[in-house]
Amino acid sequence: MKILAYTSPARGHLFPLVPVLDELGRRGHDVAVRTLASQTAALEACGFSAQAIAPAIEAIEHDDFRARTPPAKVGRAMATFGARAEHDAADLEAAITAERPDAVLVDVMSWGASAVAERSGLPWAQWLPYPLPVPSPDGGVPPFGPGLTPAHGPLGRLRDRALGPLLERVAGRAALPLANAVRGRAGVPPYARVADIYTSAPLLLYMTAEPLEYPRPEWPAGVRMVGPCAWEPPADPPPWLEAVDRPLVLVSTSSEFQDDGRLVATTLEALAGEDVHLVATVPAAGLAGLTVPANARVAEFLPHTPLLAKAACVVTHGGAGATQKALAAGVPVCVVPFGRDQFEVARRVEVAGAGTRLPAPRLSPARLRAAVLEAMTKTDGARRVADGFAATGGPVAAADAVEGLAGARAPA
Repeated sequence: MKILAYTSPARGHLFPLVPVLDELGRRGHDVAVRTLASQTAALEACGFSAQAIAPAIEAIEHDDFRARTPPAKVGRAMATFGARAEHDAADLEAAITAERPDAVLVDVMSWGASAVAERSGLPWAQWLPYPLPVPSPDGGVPPFGPGLTPAHGPLGRLRDRALGPLLERVAGRAALPLANAVRGRAGVPPYARVADIYTSAPLLLYMTAEPLEYPRPEWPAGVRMVGPCAWEPPADPPPWLEAVDRPLVLVSTSSEFQDDGRLVATTLEALAGEDVHLVATVPAAGLAGLTVPANARVAEFLPHTPLLAKAACVVTHGGAGATQKALAAGVPVCVVPFGRDQFEVARRVEVAGAGTRLPAPRLSPARLRAAVLEAMTKTDGARRVADGFAATGGPVAAADAVEGLAGARAPA
C-alpha cells in the first residue's frame, strides 16, 4: 500500500506522526511525505520519500502572539490556517497526482489539504497532536480554550452551558468562513460547526490518552486515541550528561515562535540557588543577554530524549508535544502556558496530578521556584500518565487503524 502523509509547517505536528509512518514502513508499506523543507532530510533518513510542501505555505507566519486579547489571538491564528489552506489544497492535489497513493493522512490544521483528501475518494485520515476542541454532549469536558477545570455540581454545569456556546461562536466566526471558502472551491460540503474540522475524516488519530485527557461518556465516531507517539531526530547525547549527579531540570520554549522566551530567563533566575542541574534549550535569537548561573547550561539545541532519562522535572510553555514527551518518560512537568492550546494542556496536567500549572501573567522567580519544587513531587502522577499512553498501543495501534481504514493488510 502506498501512503501519502501531508503536514502543516510545524515540527510539533510532524514529529508525532513519524513513529506511525515508521511502523507502517516496517510493515512493508510505501510511505511518502510532504512536510517542512528543513525536515525532509531527516525523514529520508527514516526511509521515507520526502519532499517539501509549497514554499508559500511556510512563508505564512503563525503570528497570533501579536494579538492582545484572546478572541483576537483566535482570529489571527485562524487567519493563518485559512491563508495556508489556499495553498495546501493545490499542494496536496499535486502530490496525489504525483504519488498515486492508496491512502492519505492529513494534518488536521491543513484545511485545504483535508478538503482535497475528502474529495479524492481515497481512504483518508487526520491526526491531532493537541487537545481535541470538540464539546462532550454528555458533559465532563469543559468548554475549550481558557483551560477551565472540569465541571462539578450544578454551578459547574451551568458555567459550561453558558460559556460553551459563547466560545464556540468566537471560534466559529474566526474559522468557518475561511475553512468553508476553500471547501467550496474543492467541491465538498461546508462545515456546520468548528467541531466538524476535527470529526469529518473517517479516522482521527488522537495523539494523547487518559488520564491526561478527560474521560468522556462517548467519543466522536472515528476518534482513536494512540498516545503521543513522541519522536525527535536521532542525536547523540551530550558528552557531559553522564557526569550529572544532581536532579536535572529541563526548560524549553515553543518550536513555533510565540514570544515565550522569558520563561527560560525566569527559570535560570528561579533555580540558580537550588541543588539541581538546569538545562535550557532556546532558539539562537533568545540566547543573547541571558544570565546563566553556575548550575545551568544553555544551548540552542540539545536532544531531549537522553535528558529526560535523567530529568526530575521539565519546565515548559505547555505545547502538547513537549509536555507529553516528558510525561511519556514518567517525568513531571511545570507548565507555564502563554497561549494557543497551552491553557488546556496545563489544566490537564494539573487535574491528572502529573505536575503544576503557573499562568504566564503570574510568572516570577519565586512563584516558579515553588511550582517547580512542587512538580518534582508529582512523579507518581506522571507515571500514571505514562502508563495510560502505553496502554493505547501507540504507533502499532495507529498503524492498525490506518490499515483497517484502507482495508489493507501489511505486505507478506
